[in-house]
Amino acid sequence: MSTINIGQECGCFKRSELENNVTFDNKDDAMMKAQGMVNHMNENFCGKHGFALSENGEDFSIAMKAPEAPQATSGGCCGGGHCG
Repeated sequence: MSTINIGQECGCFKRSELENNVTFDNKDDAMMKAQGMVNHMNENFCGKHGFALSENGEDFSIAMKAPEAPQATSGGCCGGGHCG
């Protein structure tokens, strides 16, 4: 049996229809569900933080992580050397 555990439930998770501590009969089903959950959380939650999946034997954990930093902008300059 494999379990998916959310280490810290944020407000977006609590308001979603996702469930914590879900158990599956086999590891493959749990992995597919866990990957889907992480993708959904990263794409559809508020973006204040991201989520990362880790594996521990037969079980999977989803933890909060810092959101990916947006790409630095160049102030509208294309970097071709003609703006300055």
